[in-house]
Amino acid sequence: MKITRRDFLNGMAGVAIGGAWFVLGGCSASKPLHTQGWAIKSYYPPSLQGLRGSTDESYEFAHMLRDGENFDFSSHQIEEHYDLIVVGAGLSGMCAAVLGRRKLGENAKILILDNHDDFGGHAKRNEFQTEHGLILGYGGSESFQSPKSLYSQEVVSFLKSINIDIDELGKRFNIDFYPDMGLSRGVYFDKEHYGIDKVVSGDPSRAVADDIPPDRLNAKSDADFISAFPLPKKDIDDLITLHTSKIDWLKGMSKQQRAIYGDKTSYATFLKEKVKLSDKAISYFEKRTNDFTALSIDSISMQTARVCWLPGLEHIGLPPLDEEAHAERDDLYNYHFPDGNASVVRIMVRNLIPKVAPGSTMDDIVLAQFDYSMLDREDSPTRLRLRSTVINAANIDSGVELSYMHSGDKKLHKVFAKKVVMAGYNGMIPYIIPTLPQKQKDALALNVKAPIMYAKVLIKNWQPFVKLGVSEIYAPQCPYARVKIDYPVNMGGYKHPVDPNKPMCLHMSWGVNIPYQNLSARDQFKLARHELLNMSFAEHEKIIRNELQGMLGMAGFNHENDILAITLNRWSHCYSYSINTLFDDIEQSQKAILEARKPFGNIAIANSDASWAPWLHTAIEQAHRAIKELYS
Repeated sequence: MKITRRDFLNGMAGVAIGGAWFVLGGCSASKPLHTQGWAIKSYYPPSLQGLRGSTDESYEFAHMLRDGENFDFSSHQIEEHYDLIVVGAGLSGMCAAVLGRRKLGENAKILILDNHDDFGGHAKRNEFQTEHGLILGYGGSESFQSPKSLYSQEVVSFLKSINIDIDELGKRFNIDFYPDMGLSRGVYFDKEHYGIDKVVSGDPSRAVADDIPPDRLNAKSDADFISAFPLPKKDIDDLITLHTSKIDWLKGMSKQQRAIYGDKTSYATFLKEKVKLSDKAISYFEKRTNDFTALSIDSISMQTARVCWLPGLEHIGLPPLDEEAHAERDDLYNYHFPDGNASVVRIMVRNLIPKVAPGSTMDDIVLAQFDYSMLDREDSPTRLRLRSTVINAANIDSGVELSYMHSGDKKLHKVFAKKVVMAGYNGMIPYIIPTLPQKQKDALALNVKAPIMYAKVLIKNWQPFVKLGVSEIYAPQCPYARVKIDYPVNMGGYKHPVDPNKPMCLHMSWGVNIPYQNLSARDQFKLARHELLNMSFAEHEKIIRNELQGMLGMAGFNHENDILAITLNRWSHCYSYSINTLFDDIEQSQKAILEARKPFGNIAIANSDASWAPWLHTAIEQAHRAIKELYS
């Protein structure tokens, strides 16, 4: 049955217990928000379907501020006083709150404000109830990136302090599950671009941050795999040569010239100018980097392409990859909660507000029942207030006056804190703190975040994947370039689906950009964000249905009967911007990073943006730095 727009009123399915899931009426600026109508026990955002992530409501007031709306901050009186206020309930913000309480003591008054209707930032939990039981999905921040290689002792110690054991977490992931079924990765060639709908299984290519060991790919040889592509024979021959030969494509260049060329030349240009591939052959690689970088191959350097295991680059004398790049490329990607990094945030919320959920371990958090009505109570020293967009922060002698708009009553509220941690987006901070020095505002504005869509699609069964012999499919010319059946993780009583005849959650990702228009990464992200925010749920639904039908229809899939639910996690501001050598000067960028995150009076800045690196561990590191700056 087709999912209609009526099913997703205001971008969310009506799946609450006992009627409406929140009430907008009856709000009073003079009352603490936990007493207002929307904070009720049936409020449970992880179960909502339809348009999630950054909903229209979540950015309403931020866009008003950005567009020059006049707010009268001076006429409002302070309603509440706190020792510490954290702006942003994502990984970095929640870590800052935990560290702040440890610094200030159990009775310190702490408030966390977030513009979304759920906590977690990009670390969102998606739940699906089926007749066969609960299925969990991750709506954003996915897994631990190379924890054995990249995590500092500070990060490891913090995770241990909240009862997360990295080694044990890795053991919960069954890396042999799909290989033992004989499944491989495959590529989908769609009819519109290649003249036929075809899935080719047995992809031998390595993948960045791979969850399958390289000796368990169930792969064909490069020649056998590529020979099945629906491409002209010359393109097939040229692709086989690129994958299997040790040709020095940069012959005649000096060592220094190769280094510069590798940093300043896109992989698409390399394939066109040096390897002499046709446009059709190049199209096969177009979105190989999309999930990891949110950019196509025309906008990433050859060195970044190496991190993504793209061919033709290992025998041409480029400088060696640094230790971090090697770790991101080579380390097994198997440190994953069933709901992704949402469990990390849930653990921190439970740590700060014990009444919200029972338990104390990383295992029991997975199925812990959260009571959102406990998040914002007067009798709790730590309070988490959702649907609250901060629009102004002003240093005064004794602390910070902070103003926010709440989506329930549509009114402005003012609160006071002795100290504030800004753990939202760098790009919003200059609007929220207009008194910042212009140099710092300019540096903050350089972090233009990448827009990304994470679609979770519940399907009736996953026999089509078994028939095609694949667990993951790369689609080089489709919007959602990565489609995979969910990670096999059993944890805390949660059992990953194992029967192909029963429901499964598909993960589909689309790094939204504007390729081949000679635009910088920042300009692409800005234009793509505008495009994304103007797309309706119905448009995304149509894209998803058409793509899955073309991809899986040959194996008996029928989208009208086999799609049970769709949750769209729209992240108009997702991955933190990272240094891109095609467009950025490394030294100047590093200076901008330091300039942007300088403390300002009683305000410190945390978030992954503060390091230009979109990882859980960098978010935690920046929270530690911010708290040290405030209380050193």
